[in-house]
Amino acid sequence: MKNLLVTGGTVFVSRFAAQYFAEHGYNVFVLNRNTKPQPENVTLIEADRHNLGDKLKGHHFDAVLDITAYDREDVADLLAALDSFDDYIFISSSAVYPETLEQPFKEEQQTGANSIWGKYGTNKIEAEEYLKEYLPQAYILRPPYLYGPMQNVYREPFVFDCAREKRPFFIPKDGKMKLQFFHVEDLCRFMEILMEKHPVERIYNVGNPESVDINTWVGMCYDAAGEKLESVNVTGDHEQRSYFSFYDYEYELDVSRQSQLLPQTKSLAEGLRESFEWYCEHENAVTKKAYFEYIDKELR
Repeated sequence: MKNLLVTGGTVFVSRFAAQYFAEHGYNVFVLNRNTKPQPENVTLIEADRHNLGDKLKGHHFDAVLDITAYDREDVADLLAALDSFDDYIFISSSAVYPETLEQPFKEEQQTGANSIWGKYGTNKIEAEEYLKEYLPQAYILRPPYLYGPMQNVYREPFVFDCAREKRPFFIPKDGKMKLQFFHVEDLCRFMEILMEKHPVERIYNVGNPESVDINTWVGMCYDAAGEKLESVNVTGDHEQRSYFSFYDYEYELDVSRQSQLLPQTKSLAEGLRESFEWYCEHENAVTKKAYFEYIDKELR
C-alpha cells in the first residue's frame, strides 16, 4: 500500500483527491490545521505548513500531492520539512501563461505575468521556478477551470441555482467566449498515471481537449438540473464578474502531452450531472456571491 501526503484535504480539489486515493487503496495522510471536517479513512497530520517542525519526520511518502501551495514560500517550507519521499506533484495553474502568448498555450512557452490573474499567476510562477531549481524531478500540472463534486466556488453552482429557480440566465455579450474545464476525478487519474509510469516530461497542461462556449456550458448546466434554458444577452457597460462567474478572458491550453497518457477524459455532460447531484446535497459547502442581487437591480 502506497503512502500519499495530500496538502489540505478539507476543501474541493484537495478533499476530492484525499477521498479518491483513500477509496482506491492508498494510505492517505492529509496535512492541514484541522479547522474543518476531515475526509474519511485518512490520517490527519495537524499542522500549519509554515510551521511544521518535526511533524513529517519519520514518515516516508511514495508521493506528495501538493494541491494547496500558492507561492514559493509554500513550496519551500514543505520541502524543508519533508523527511523521505519519492514523487512530488505540484498543482500549478494555467494562470502562469501571459495572455499575450499565441494560443493554445503550450508547456514549452515562456511563463510570465498575466493581467487577468495578477499576483495569483506570478506567485504560481515563483513556486514553479523554485521547484525547477531545487527539485527538478517534481511534476508540475497546469489546469484550466477545475470542476466536479465538492466544488466550493460559485461557478456551476450559480447556474444550477438559476436553473432550480427557473430564472432566465444573463449571458455576457453573444455567449461565444470559450471556456476549458477539467474534472477533478480526471486530475486524480492523471496524478495516478504519473506515479505509476513516471514519464520523462515534468510539466503538463491538463484539461479537456475540447473547449465549450458560454452558451453551450450554461445550457449543459441547465440540462444537468433538468431545466430548459432561457437566456438573455447582456450588452452595455456591465462588469462581467458582477453577474457571471468568469472573467472576460478566453484562453485555451494545448493538452496533447497529457492526452498521450490520458487519452479519454470524463464528458462535460456527465461531470456536470455529478456536480449537480453533489450540490443538491451539499449546498452549504459553496461560498456564494451576490450575483442575483446585481442581476435583479441592474439587469432585469
